[in-house]
Amino acid sequence: MSATEIETLIRAGFPEAMLVRVIDEVGDNNHFGALVVAPAFAGRTLVERHQLVYASLKGAMADRVHALAIKTYTPEEWERLCDA
Repeated sequence: MSATEIETLIRAGFPEAMLVRVIDEVGDNNHFGALVVAPAFAGRTLVERHQLVYASLKGAMADRVHALAIKTYTPEEWERLCDA
């Protein structure tokens, strides 16, 4: 599975996301990093946010992706980070 395929699945799961980026962290199509900025994360714990991202991958974590480092932010959190 490629970073582009993962990004496509996440975007489909979060159509309101203002930012979705996925990178292949070591170049092996197995270890990825994802950044997702979406209003759906408001009021949710870190675990709940990650569960939402995993759900958008429709089972790919079971056998097609070895590792995915996830960073999730609401638009307001992201704006504060960018302004810092």
